[in-house]
Amino acid sequence: MAELAIPELALVALVGVSGAGKSTFAAAHFGPFEVLSSDHFRGLVADDVNDQAATTDAFDALFYVAGKRLQAGRLTVVDATHVQASARKALVALAKAHDVLPVAIVLDVPEGVALRRNRSRTDRTVSDAVVRRQADQLRRGLRGLSSEGFRVVHVLAGEQEIAQATLIREHVLNDRRDQTGPFDVIGDVHGCRSELETLLGALGYQLIRDHQGRAVDATHPEGRRVIFLGDLVDRGPDTPGVLRLAMGMTAAGHALAVPGNHEHKLIRALGRSQVTPTHGLAETLAQLAAETPEFRQAVRDWCYSLVSHLVLDEGRLVVAHAGLKEAYHGRSSGRVRSFALYGDTTGETDEYGLPVRYPWANEYRGRAMVLYGHTPTPTLDWVNNTLCLDTGCVFGGKLSALRYPEKETVQVDAEQVWYEPIKPLIPATPARGPDDLRLDDVVGHRVIETTHQGRITVRPEQAAGALEVISRFALHPRWLRYLPPTMAPAAASARSDYLEHPDEAFADYAARGVRELICEEKHMGSRAVLLLCRDAAVAAQRFERDRRRDRRAVHPHRALLLSPRPDRGTAFQVADCLRSRGVVVRARH
Repeated sequence: MAELAIPELALVALVGVSGAGKSTFAAAHFGPFEVLSSDHFRGLVADDVNDQAATTDAFDALFYVAGKRLQAGRLTVVDATHVQASARKALVALAKAHDVLPVAIVLDVPEGVALRRNRSRTDRTVSDAVVRRQADQLRRGLRGLSSEGFRVVHVLAGEQEIAQATLIREHVLNDRRDQTGPFDVIGDVHGCRSELETLLGALGYQLIRDHQGRAVDATHPEGRRVIFLGDLVDRGPDTPGVLRLAMGMTAAGHALAVPGNHEHKLIRALGRSQVTPTHGLAETLAQLAAETPEFRQAVRDWCYSLVSHLVLDEGRLVVAHAGLKEAYHGRSSGRVRSFALYGDTTGETDEYGLPVRYPWANEYRGRAMVLYGHTPTPTLDWVNNTLCLDTGCVFGGKLSALRYPEKETVQVDAEQVWYEPIKPLIPATPARGPDDLRLDDVVGHRVIETTHQGRITVRPEQAAGALEVISRFALHPRWLRYLPPTMAPAAASARSDYLEHPDEAFADYAARGVRELICEEKHMGSRAVLLLCRDAAVAAQRFERDRRRDRRAVHPHRALLLSPRPDRGTAFQVADCLRSRGVVVRARH
Protein backbone atom coordinates (compact mmCIF):
# COMPACT_ATOMS: atom_id res chain seq x y z
CA MET A 1 0.00 0.00 0.00
CA ALA A 2 1.49 3.35 -1.11
CA GLU A 3 1.38 6.19 1.43
CA LEU A 4 1.42 9.61 -0.20
CA ALA A 5 2.58 12.42 2.07
CA ILE A 6 1.42 15.89 1.03
CA PRO A 7 1.64 19.24 2.86
CA GLU A 8 -1.54 20.47 4.54
CA LEU A 9 -1.25 23.67 2.52
CA ALA A 10 -0.39 23.00 -1.10
CA LEU A 11 -1.59 23.22 -4.68
CA VAL A 12 -2.03 19.64 -5.86
CA ALA A 13 -2.08 18.81 -9.57
CA LEU A 14 -3.64 15.48 -10.55
CA VAL A 15 -1.77 14.32 -13.64
CA GLY A 16 -3.02 11.62 -15.99
CA VAL A 17 -4.64 10.91 -19.33
CA SER A 18 -8.39 10.91 -19.82
CA GLY A 19 -9.70 7.75 -18.24
CA ALA A 20 -6.88 7.44 -15.69
CA GLY A 21 -9.37 7.76 -12.82
CA LYS A 22 -8.39 11.21 -11.57
CA SER A 23 -11.92 12.28 -10.59
CA THR A 24 -12.55 9.00 -8.78
CA PHE A 25 -9.25 9.33 -6.97
CA ALA A 26 -10.00 12.94 -6.01
CA ALA A 27 -13.44 12.06 -4.63
CA ALA A 28 -11.92 9.27 -2.52
CA HIS A 29 -9.09 11.30 -0.97
CA PHE A 30 -10.14 14.97 -0.90
CA GLY A 31 -13.10 17.00 0.25
CA PRO A 32 -15.71 18.07 -2.34
CA PHE A 33 -14.75 21.74 -2.08
CA GLU A 34 -11.01 21.06 -2.21
CA VAL A 35 -11.21 19.70 -5.77
CA LEU A 36 -11.53 22.04 -8.77
CA SER A 37 -12.31 20.09 -11.92
CA SER A 38 -11.67 21.48 -15.39
CA ASP A 39 -14.78 19.63 -16.63
CA HIS A 40 -16.91 21.25 -13.95
CA PHE A 41 -15.66 24.73 -14.85
CA ARG A 42 -16.38 24.11 -18.54
CA GLY A 43 -19.91 23.36 -17.48
CA LEU A 44 -20.05 26.54 -15.40
CA VAL A 45 -18.98 28.82 -18.24
CA ALA A 46 -20.53 26.98 -21.22
CA ASP A 47 -23.28 24.69 -19.84
CA ASP A 48 -21.41 21.76 -21.42
CA VAL A 49 -18.48 19.86 -19.87
CA ASN A 50 -17.47 18.63 -23.36
CA ASP A 51 -17.22 22.10 -24.92
CA GLN A 52 -13.49 22.30 -25.64
CA ALA A 53 -13.94 25.78 -27.07
CA ALA A 54 -14.66 26.96 -23.52
CA THR A 55 -11.40 25.57 -22.13
CA THR A 56 -9.61 28.93 -21.93
CA ASP A 57 -12.48 30.61 -20.09
CA ALA A 58 -12.93 27.55 -17.86
CA PHE A 59 -9.31 27.64 -16.72
CA ASP A 60 -9.45 31.40 -16.19
CA ALA A 61 -12.33 30.84 -13.77
CA LEU A 62 -10.68 27.79 -12.21
CA PHE A 63 -7.41 29.65 -11.57
CA TYR A 64 -9.28 32.58 -10.05
CA VAL A 65 -11.07 30.31 -7.57
CA ALA A 66 -7.86 28.38 -6.87
CA GLY A 67 -6.09 31.66 -6.13
CA LYS A 68 -8.78 32.70 -3.67
CA ARG A 69 -8.54 29.35 -1.87
CA LEU A 70 -4.75 29.52 -1.66
CA GLN A 71 -4.92 33.11 -0.45
CA ALA A 72 -7.15 31.90 2.37
CA GLY A 73 -4.67 29.12 3.21
CA ARG A 74 -6.74 26.18 1.94
CA LEU A 75 -5.49 23.02 0.27
CA THR A 76 -6.49 23.09 -3.39
CA VAL A 77 -6.57 20.21 -5.87
CA VAL A 78 -6.85 20.74 -9.63
CA ASP A 79 -8.39 17.84 -11.53
CA ALA A 80 -7.26 18.08 -15.17
CA THR A 81 -5.04 16.03 -17.47
CA HIS A 82 -1.90 18.19 -17.01
CA VAL A 83 -0.02 16.04 -19.50
CA GLN A 84 1.43 19.10 -21.24
CA ALA A 85 4.37 20.95 -19.70
CA SER A 86 2.72 24.32 -20.40
CA ALA A 87 -0.33 23.39 -18.32
CA ARG A 88 1.85 22.26 -15.43
CA LYS A 89 3.97 25.42 -15.70
CA ALA A 90 0.89 27.57 -15.10
CA LEU A 91 0.08 25.61 -11.94
CA VAL A 92 3.61 25.94 -10.58
CA ALA A 93 3.44 29.69 -11.23
CA LEU A 94 0.12 29.91 -9.37
CA ALA A 95 1.60 28.05 -6.38
CA LYS A 96 4.62 30.36 -6.31
CA ALA A 97 2.39 33.43 -6.53
CA HIS A 98 0.71 32.34 -3.30
CA ASP A 99 3.87 30.96 -1.67
CA VAL A 100 2.62 27.39 -1.31
CA LEU A 101 4.22 24.12 -2.35
CA PRO A 102 3.22 22.65 -5.76
CA VAL A 103 2.54 18.90 -5.58
CA ALA A 104 2.04 16.46 -8.47
CA ILE A 105 0.17 13.17 -8.10
CA VAL A 106 0.53 11.14 -11.30
CA LEU A 107 -1.97 8.39 -12.10
CA ASP A 108 -0.09 6.33 -14.67
CA VAL A 109 -2.41 3.62 -15.99
CA PRO A 110 -1.73 1.42 -19.02
CA GLU A 111 -2.86 2.99 -22.26
CA GLY A 112 -5.26 0.11 -22.93
CA VAL A 113 -7.04 0.69 -19.60
CA ALA A 114 -7.57 4.36 -20.39
CA LEU A 115 -8.88 3.52 -23.89
CA ARG A 116 -11.33 0.97 -22.51
CA ARG A 117 -12.66 3.32 -19.86
CA ASN A 118 -13.20 6.17 -22.32
CA ARG A 119 -15.04 3.94 -24.78
CA SER A 120 -17.49 2.95 -22.04
CA ARG A 121 -18.23 6.50 -20.86
CA THR A 122 -21.64 7.98 -21.54
CA ASP A 123 -21.14 11.47 -20.08
CA ARG A 124 -18.45 12.56 -22.55
CA THR A 125 -16.54 11.29 -25.57
CA VAL A 126 -12.76 11.30 -25.92
CA SER A 127 -11.33 9.76 -29.09
CA ASP A 128 -8.69 7.05 -29.03
CA ALA A 129 -6.29 9.37 -30.87
CA VAL A 130 -6.56 11.98 -28.13
CA VAL A 131 -5.89 9.41 -25.40
CA ARG A 132 -2.84 8.02 -27.27
CA ARG A 133 -1.47 11.54 -27.75
CA GLN A 134 -1.97 12.30 -24.06
CA ALA A 135 -0.22 9.06 -23.07
CA ASP A 136 2.76 9.95 -25.25
CA GLN A 137 2.97 13.46 -23.73
CA LEU A 138 2.79 12.02 -20.22
CA ARG A 139 5.61 9.52 -20.85
CA ARG A 140 7.89 12.22 -22.24
CA GLY A 141 7.28 14.63 -19.36
CA LEU A 142 7.15 12.24 -16.42
CA ARG A 143 10.84 12.42 -15.50
CA GLY A 144 11.00 16.20 -15.58
CA LEU A 145 8.31 17.03 -13.02
CA SER A 146 10.76 17.88 -10.25
CA SER A 147 12.81 20.12 -12.51
CA GLU A 148 9.60 21.93 -13.49
CA GLY A 149 9.23 23.13 -9.92
CA PHE A 150 7.04 20.51 -8.23
CA ARG A 151 8.37 20.12 -4.69
CA VAL A 152 6.60 16.80 -4.11
CA VAL A 153 5.98 14.22 -6.86
CA HIS A 154 4.08 10.95 -6.37
CA VAL A 155 3.73 8.48 -9.25
CA LEU A 156 1.15 5.70 -8.91
CA ALA A 157 1.70 3.03 -11.54
CA GLY A 158 -1.20 0.78 -12.43
CA GLU A 159 -4.76 0.29 -11.23
CA GLN A 160 -3.88 -1.68 -8.10
CA GLU A 161 -1.37 0.86 -6.79
CA ILE A 162 -3.85 3.67 -7.40
CA ALA A 163 -6.65 1.82 -5.63
CA GLN A 164 -4.54 0.99 -2.58
CA ALA A 165 -2.93 4.39 -2.12
CA THR A 166 -3.54 6.36 1.07
CA LEU A 167 -2.89 10.06 1.66
CA ILE A 168 -1.19 11.54 4.71
CA ARG A 169 -1.44 15.27 5.26
CA GLU A 170 1.66 16.61 6.95
CA HIS A 171 2.16 19.89 8.74
CA VAL A 172 4.21 22.42 6.83
CA LEU A 173 7.61 22.61 8.53
CA ASN A 174 6.95 26.11 9.86
CA ASP A 175 3.60 25.11 11.39
CA ARG A 176 4.14 24.80 15.15
CA ARG A 177 0.72 26.11 16.14
CA ASP A 178 0.34 23.27 18.63
CA GLN A 179 3.28 24.61 20.67
CA THR A 180 1.87 27.24 23.00
CA GLY A 181 4.82 28.12 25.23
CA PRO A 182 5.54 29.85 27.48
CA PHE A 183 8.59 31.05 25.57
CA ASP A 184 11.55 33.32 26.14
CA VAL A 185 12.45 34.84 22.77
CA ILE A 186 16.07 36.00 22.48
CA GLY A 187 17.42 38.47 19.94
CA ASP A 188 20.67 38.39 17.96
CA VAL A 189 23.50 36.88 20.05
CA HIS A 190 26.37 37.16 17.52
CA GLY A 191 28.85 35.02 19.42
CA CYS A 192 28.37 36.71 22.81
CA ARG A 193 28.35 33.50 24.84
CA SER A 194 28.97 35.06 28.24
CA GLU A 195 26.11 37.54 27.84
CA LEU A 196 23.84 34.72 26.65
CA GLU A 197 24.60 32.67 29.76
CA THR A 198 23.94 35.72 31.94
CA LEU A 199 20.63 36.41 30.19
CA LEU A 200 19.52 32.79 30.58
CA GLY A 201 20.28 33.05 34.28
CA ALA A 202 18.25 36.25 34.54
CA LEU A 203 15.37 34.44 32.83
CA GLY A 204 15.52 31.65 35.43
CA TYR A 205 17.29 28.94 33.41
CA GLN A 206 19.81 26.55 34.93
CA LEU A 207 22.85 25.86 32.78
CA ILE A 208 24.06 22.31 32.21
CA ARG A 209 27.78 21.93 31.51
CA ASP A 210 29.89 19.12 30.07
CA HIS A 211 33.01 17.65 31.65
CA GLN A 212 35.04 20.56 30.25
CA GLY A 213 32.78 23.11 31.91
CA ARG A 214 31.17 24.23 28.65
CA ALA A 215 27.45 25.08 28.66
CA VAL A 216 25.65 22.49 26.52
CA ASP A 217 22.03 22.88 27.66
CA ALA A 218 19.75 24.98 29.86
CA THR A 219 16.51 24.07 31.58
CA HIS A 220 13.82 26.11 33.25
CA PRO A 221 12.08 24.88 36.42
CA GLU A 222 8.71 26.00 35.08
CA GLY A 223 9.14 24.28 31.72
CA ARG A 224 9.68 27.46 29.71
CA ARG A 225 11.54 27.25 26.42
CA VAL A 226 13.84 29.59 24.54
CA ILE A 227 13.37 30.74 20.95
CA PHE A 228 16.54 31.95 19.24
CA LEU A 229 15.86 34.53 16.52
CA GLY A 230 18.93 33.76 14.43
CA ASP A 231 22.33 35.41 13.94
CA LEU A 232 23.87 33.39 16.74
CA VAL A 233 27.18 33.51 14.90
CA ASP A 234 29.84 36.00 13.70
CA ARG A 235 31.48 39.10 15.18
CA GLY A 236 31.49 38.00 18.84
CA PRO A 237 34.26 36.31 20.86
CA ASP A 238 32.82 32.78 21.17
CA THR A 239 30.60 31.64 18.32
CA PRO A 240 31.35 27.92 18.94
CA GLY A 241 30.24 28.30 22.58
CA VAL A 242 26.97 29.94 21.55
CA LEU A 243 26.32 27.24 18.94
CA ARG A 244 27.15 24.43 21.36
CA LEU A 245 24.62 25.79 23.85
CA ALA A 246 21.88 26.51 21.30
CA MET A 247 22.32 23.17 19.55
CA GLY A 248 22.19 21.33 22.86
CA MET A 249 19.04 23.15 23.95
CA THR A 250 17.21 22.46 20.68
CA ALA A 251 18.28 18.81 20.70
CA ALA A 252 16.93 18.42 24.25
CA GLY A 253 13.66 20.14 23.37
CA HIS A 254 14.41 23.14 25.57
CA ALA A 255 14.65 25.62 22.69
CA LEU A 256 13.51 26.39 19.17
CA ALA A 257 15.48 28.39 16.63
CA VAL A 258 15.13 30.11 13.27
CA PRO A 259 18.08 30.92 11.02
CA GLY A 260 19.53 34.34 10.42
CA ASN A 261 21.30 35.66 7.38
CA HIS A 262 24.65 35.00 9.11
CA GLU A 263 23.81 31.30 9.56
CA HIS A 264 22.79 31.19 5.91
CA LYS A 265 26.20 32.51 4.89
CA LEU A 266 28.00 30.19 7.32
CA ILE A 267 26.33 27.14 5.73
CA ARG A 268 27.80 28.06 2.37
CA ALA A 269 31.21 28.79 3.85
CA LEU A 270 31.35 25.44 5.66
CA GLY A 271 30.25 23.77 2.44
CA ARG A 272 33.29 25.27 0.72
CA SER A 273 31.29 27.63 -1.45
CA GLN A 274 32.92 30.85 -2.56
CA VAL A 275 31.91 33.29 0.18
CA THR A 276 33.44 36.66 1.02
CA PRO A 277 34.39 36.41 4.74
CA THR A 278 33.06 39.81 5.80
CA HIS A 279 30.81 41.07 8.62
CA GLY A 280 32.43 38.77 11.18
CA LEU A 281 32.46 35.55 9.16
CA ALA A 282 36.28 35.43 9.14
CA GLU A 283 36.31 35.48 12.95
CA THR A 284 33.74 32.67 13.09
CA LEU A 285 35.69 30.47 10.67
CA ALA A 286 38.86 31.03 12.66
CA GLN A 287 37.09 30.06 15.91
CA LEU A 288 35.54 26.96 14.32
CA ALA A 289 38.92 25.92 12.93
CA ALA A 290 39.94 25.12 16.52
CA GLU A 291 37.00 22.70 16.84
CA THR A 292 36.80 19.11 15.60
CA PRO A 293 35.65 18.31 12.04
CA GLU A 294 32.67 16.49 13.57
CA PHE A 295 31.60 19.64 15.42
CA ARG A 296 31.91 21.77 12.27
CA GLN A 297 29.80 19.26 10.34
CA ALA A 298 27.21 19.21 13.15
CA VAL A 299 27.06 23.02 13.03
CA ARG A 300 26.45 23.00 9.28
CA ASP A 301 23.78 20.29 9.55
CA TRP A 302 22.02 22.11 12.39
CA CYS A 303 22.01 25.47 10.63
CA TYR A 304 20.78 23.81 7.43
CA SER A 305 17.89 22.15 9.29
CA LEU A 306 16.45 25.42 10.61
CA VAL A 307 13.15 26.56 9.07
CA SER A 308 12.85 30.17 7.87
CA HIS A 309 10.09 31.09 10.34
CA LEU A 310 7.78 29.47 12.86
CA VAL A 311 4.05 29.96 13.47
CA LEU A 312 3.28 29.19 17.12
CA ASP A 313 0.50 29.21 19.72
CA GLU A 314 -2.47 28.65 17.39
CA GLY A 315 -1.17 31.34 15.07
CA ARG A 316 -0.86 34.02 17.76
CA LEU A 317 2.94 34.21 17.54
CA VAL A 318 5.29 34.32 14.54
CA VAL A 319 9.07 34.40 14.84
CA ALA A 320 11.47 35.17 12.00
CA HIS A 321 14.95 36.63 11.98
CA ALA A 322 14.13 39.73 9.92
CA GLY A 323 10.38 39.76 10.56
CA LEU A 324 7.58 38.66 8.27
CA LYS A 325 4.56 40.39 6.81
CA GLU A 326 1.21 38.74 7.30
CA ALA A 327 0.80 37.42 3.75
CA TYR A 328 3.87 35.21 4.28
CA HIS A 329 2.89 33.66 7.63
CA GLY A 330 2.88 29.88 7.32
CA ARG A 331 3.86 29.98 3.65
CA SER A 332 6.74 28.19 1.91
CA SER A 333 8.68 29.68 -0.99
CA GLY A 334 12.01 31.20 -1.87
CA ARG A 335 10.79 34.74 -1.44
CA VAL A 336 9.27 33.96 1.98
CA ARG A 337 12.61 32.53 3.13
CA SER A 338 14.46 35.52 1.69
CA PHE A 339 12.19 37.96 3.53
CA ALA A 340 12.54 36.02 6.78
CA LEU A 341 16.35 36.02 6.52
CA TYR A 342 17.05 39.45 5.06
CA GLY A 343 13.88 41.50 5.30
CA ASP A 344 12.91 43.91 2.55
CA THR A 345 14.78 46.94 1.28
CA THR A 346 13.89 50.07 -0.64
CA GLY A 347 16.66 49.46 -3.18
CA GLU A 348 18.63 52.40 -1.79
CA THR A 349 21.79 52.54 0.31
CA ASP A 350 22.47 54.88 3.22
CA GLU A 351 25.53 57.00 3.90
CA TYR A 352 27.27 53.97 5.40
CA GLY A 353 26.79 51.90 2.25
CA LEU A 354 24.17 49.68 3.92
CA PRO A 355 20.81 48.85 2.35
CA VAL A 356 17.89 50.97 3.52
CA ARG A 357 15.39 48.66 5.23
CA TYR A 358 11.78 48.92 4.14
CA PRO A 359 9.66 49.62 7.26
CA TRP A 360 7.31 46.66 6.82
CA ALA A 361 6.25 46.77 10.48
CA ASN A 362 4.66 50.20 9.99
CA GLU A 363 2.18 48.59 7.60
CA TYR A 364 1.61 45.41 9.60
CA ARG A 365 -2.00 44.80 10.66
CA GLY A 366 -1.88 41.07 11.40
CA ARG A 367 -3.42 39.29 14.39
CA ALA A 368 -0.21 37.43 15.21
CA MET A 369 2.54 38.99 17.30
CA VAL A 370 5.73 39.06 15.22
CA LEU A 371 9.09 38.92 17.04
CA TYR A 372 12.31 39.40 15.09
CA GLY A 373 15.83 40.81 15.11
CA HIS A 374 18.29 41.53 12.28
CA THR A 375 18.40 45.35 12.49
CA PRO A 376 20.00 46.53 15.75
CA THR A 377 18.13 49.21 17.65
CA PRO A 378 19.06 50.88 20.94
CA THR A 379 15.61 50.48 22.51
CA LEU A 380 12.74 47.99 22.45
CA ASP A 381 9.78 49.66 20.75
CA TRP A 382 6.52 47.97 19.79
CA VAL A 383 5.26 48.77 16.31
CA ASN A 384 1.83 47.40 15.37
CA ASN A 385 2.14 44.20 17.42
CA THR A 386 5.72 43.60 16.25
CA LEU A 387 8.94 43.90 18.24
CA CYS A 388 12.59 43.88 17.17
CA LEU A 389 14.72 42.19 19.86
CA ASP A 390 18.14 42.93 18.36
CA THR A 391 19.60 45.59 20.64
CA GLY A 392 23.18 45.31 19.40
CA CYS A 393 24.85 43.30 22.14
CA VAL A 394 27.96 42.61 20.06
CA PHE A 395 28.23 46.35 19.33
CA GLY A 396 28.22 47.23 23.02
CA GLY A 397 24.45 47.45 23.44
CA LYS A 398 22.28 44.90 25.22
CA LEU A 399 21.16 41.30 24.77
CA SER A 400 17.36 41.27 24.96
CA ALA A 401 14.61 38.72 25.50
CA LEU A 402 10.84 38.86 25.61
CA ARG A 403 8.83 36.62 27.89
CA TYR A 404 5.83 35.30 25.95
CA PRO A 405 2.92 35.55 26.50
CA GLU A 406 3.62 37.93 29.40
CA LYS A 407 5.19 40.57 27.09
CA GLU A 408 7.86 41.28 29.72
CA THR A 409 11.33 42.21 28.51
CA VAL A 410 14.59 41.16 30.15
CA GLN A 411 17.95 42.65 29.13
CA VAL A 412 21.61 42.34 30.08
CA ASP A 413 24.36 44.79 29.18
CA ALA A 414 27.17 43.84 26.83
CA GLU A 415 30.43 43.20 28.67
CA GLN A 416 32.25 45.37 26.14
CA VAL A 417 32.16 46.46 22.51
CA TRP A 418 33.14 43.24 20.79
CA TYR A 419 32.82 44.51 17.23
CA GLU A 420 32.76 48.09 16.01
CA PRO A 421 29.55 48.71 14.08
CA ILE A 422 29.64 50.20 10.61
CA LYS A 423 26.58 52.23 11.48
CA PRO A 424 26.23 53.78 14.96
CA LEU A 425 23.52 52.45 17.24
CA ILE A 426 21.15 55.40 17.00
CA PRO A 427 17.36 55.39 17.22
CA ALA A 428 15.83 54.66 13.88
CA THR A 429 13.50 57.37 12.64
CA PRO A 430 10.19 55.67 11.89
CA ALA A 431 8.62 56.40 8.53
CA ARG A 432 5.29 56.63 10.30
CA GLY A 433 4.66 57.78 13.82
CA PRO A 434 2.84 55.49 16.26
CA ASP A 435 -0.10 57.89 16.49
CA ASP A 436 -0.54 58.46 12.77
CA LEU A 437 -3.66 56.99 11.22
CA ARG A 438 -3.99 55.36 7.83
CA LEU A 439 -7.15 55.55 5.80
CA ASP A 440 -7.19 51.78 5.30
CA ASP A 441 -7.21 51.39 9.10
CA VAL A 442 -10.80 52.61 9.13
CA VAL A 443 -12.39 52.29 5.69
CA GLY A 444 -14.27 49.20 4.61
CA HIS A 445 -16.17 46.67 6.73
CA ARG A 446 -15.04 46.74 10.37
CA VAL A 447 -16.20 44.91 13.49
CA ILE A 448 -15.32 46.55 16.80
CA GLU A 449 -15.53 44.90 20.22
CA THR A 450 -16.63 47.39 22.89
CA THR A 451 -16.82 47.07 26.66
CA HIS A 452 -20.39 48.32 27.13
CA GLN A 453 -22.06 47.88 23.76
CA GLY A 454 -20.63 44.51 22.73
CA ARG A 455 -19.79 43.94 19.09
CA ILE A 456 -20.49 46.87 16.78
CA THR A 457 -20.35 46.56 13.00
CA VAL A 458 -19.32 49.56 10.95
CA ARG A 459 -20.48 49.11 7.36
CA PRO A 460 -18.28 50.41 4.53
CA GLU A 461 -20.69 53.26 3.75
CA GLN A 462 -20.56 54.38 7.38
CA ALA A 463 -16.76 54.46 7.62
CA ALA A 464 -16.35 58.01 6.31
CA GLY A 465 -18.89 59.34 8.79
CA ALA A 466 -17.25 57.48 11.67
CA LEU A 467 -13.86 58.85 10.69
CA GLU A 468 -15.31 62.36 10.53
CA VAL A 469 -16.71 62.04 14.06
CA ILE A 470 -13.39 60.79 15.42
CA SER A 471 -11.46 63.52 13.60
CA ARG A 472 -13.42 66.23 15.42
CA PHE A 473 -11.51 65.35 18.58
CA ALA A 474 -8.06 65.31 16.96
CA LEU A 475 -7.07 62.26 18.99
CA HIS A 476 -5.79 58.81 18.17
CA PRO A 477 -8.73 56.42 18.82
CA ARG A 478 -6.88 54.63 21.63
CA TRP A 479 -6.90 57.90 23.58
CA LEU A 480 -10.66 58.37 23.24
CA ARG A 481 -11.90 57.03 26.56
CA TYR A 482 -15.03 59.17 26.42
CA LEU A 483 -16.89 61.04 23.69
CA PRO A 484 -18.77 64.11 24.99
CA PRO A 485 -22.49 64.10 24.17
CA THR A 486 -23.62 66.39 21.40
CA MET A 487 -26.77 67.12 19.47
CA ALA A 488 -27.90 64.27 17.24
CA PRO A 489 -27.44 65.59 13.68
CA ALA A 490 -30.32 65.81 11.27
CA ALA A 491 -30.12 64.43 7.77
CA ALA A 492 -28.22 66.48 5.20
CA SER A 493 -30.29 69.19 3.60
CA ALA A 494 -32.06 68.52 0.32
CA ARG A 495 -31.53 72.18 -0.64
CA SER A 496 -28.71 72.63 -3.11
CA ASP A 497 -27.01 75.50 -1.28
CA TYR A 498 -27.20 74.13 2.27
CA LEU A 499 -25.54 71.38 4.24
CA GLU A 500 -28.12 71.86 7.02
CA HIS A 501 -31.20 74.06 7.29
CA PRO A 502 -33.21 74.82 10.46
CA ASP A 503 -36.56 74.05 8.80
CA GLU A 504 -35.46 70.54 7.89
CA ALA A 505 -33.75 70.00 11.25
CA PHE A 506 -36.94 70.91 13.17
CA ALA A 507 -39.01 68.75 10.81
CA ASP A 508 -36.65 65.83 11.42
CA TYR A 509 -37.04 66.11 15.20
CA ALA A 510 -40.85 66.45 14.86
CA ALA A 511 -40.96 63.31 12.75
CA ARG A 512 -39.14 61.46 15.58
CA GLY A 513 -41.73 62.60 18.12
CA VAL A 514 -39.64 65.33 19.73
CA ARG A 515 -41.97 68.22 20.65
CA GLU A 516 -39.71 70.40 22.79
CA LEU A 517 -36.17 71.57 22.11
CA ILE A 518 -33.73 73.65 24.11
CA CYS A 519 -31.68 75.73 21.70
CA GLU A 520 -28.31 77.18 22.64
CA GLU A 521 -25.95 79.34 20.71
CA LYS A 522 -23.02 77.17 19.64
CA HIS A 523 -19.52 78.38 20.37
CA MET A 524 -17.27 77.50 17.43
CA GLY A 525 -13.94 78.39 19.06
CA SER A 526 -11.05 76.04 19.69
CA ARG A 527 -11.55 73.44 22.40
CA ALA A 528 -9.50 70.53 23.65
CA VAL A 529 -9.73 67.01 25.01
CA LEU A 530 -7.56 66.66 28.09
CA LEU A 531 -6.59 63.19 29.28
CA LEU A 532 -5.22 63.31 32.80
CA CYS A 533 -3.80 60.14 34.40
CA ARG A 534 -2.97 59.54 38.04
CA ASP A 535 0.69 58.91 37.24
CA ALA A 536 3.03 57.71 34.50
CA ALA A 537 2.47 54.04 35.38
CA VAL A 538 -1.29 54.38 34.83
CA ALA A 539 -0.68 56.14 31.52
CA ALA A 540 1.59 53.32 30.37
CA GLN A 541 -0.82 50.62 31.52
CA ARG A 542 -4.05 52.14 30.21
CA PHE A 543 -2.82 53.70 27.02
CA GLU A 544 0.29 51.67 26.14
CA ARG A 545 2.43 54.77 26.10
CA ASP A 546 6.17 54.77 26.62
CA ARG A 547 6.84 55.43 30.32
CA ARG A 548 9.47 58.00 29.43
CA ARG A 549 7.07 60.18 27.50
CA ASP A 550 5.19 63.09 28.97
CA ARG A 551 2.13 61.75 30.78
CA ARG A 552 0.01 64.74 29.70
CA ALA A 553 -1.78 64.92 26.38
CA VAL A 554 -3.76 68.02 25.43
CA HIS A 555 -5.36 68.23 22.01
CA PRO A 556 -7.34 71.14 20.61
CA HIS A 557 -11.11 71.01 20.44
CA ARG A 558 -12.69 70.12 23.78
CA ALA A 559 -11.49 70.03 27.38
CA LEU A 560 -12.47 67.11 29.61
CA LEU A 561 -10.99 65.69 32.77
CA LEU A 562 -11.28 61.96 32.56
CA SER A 563 -11.04 59.09 35.03
CA PRO A 564 -8.95 57.64 36.55
CA ARG A 565 -9.93 60.78 38.50
CA PRO A 566 -7.04 62.97 39.65
CA ASP A 567 -7.24 64.78 42.96
CA ARG A 568 -9.49 67.83 42.80
CA GLY A 569 -6.63 70.23 43.46
CA THR A 570 -4.69 69.02 40.43
CA ALA A 571 -7.84 69.07 38.32
CA PHE A 572 -8.59 72.67 39.22
CA GLN A 573 -4.99 73.70 38.63
CA VAL A 574 -5.10 72.24 35.13
CA ALA A 575 -8.47 73.82 34.46
CA ASP A 576 -7.25 77.23 35.61
CA CYS A 577 -4.17 76.92 33.43
CA LEU A 578 -6.30 76.11 30.39
CA ARG A 579 -8.73 78.94 31.10
CA SER A 580 -5.83 81.39 31.36
CA ARG A 581 -4.97 80.45 27.79
CA GLY A 582 -8.47 81.05 26.51
CA VAL A 583 -9.68 77.45 26.55
CA VAL A 584 -13.31 76.88 27.54
CA VAL A 585 -13.29 74.14 30.19
CA ARG A 586 -16.18 71.94 31.27
CA ALA A 587 -15.04 69.30 33.72
CA ARG A 588 -16.60 65.83 33.92
CA HIS A 589 -15.91 64.09 37.23
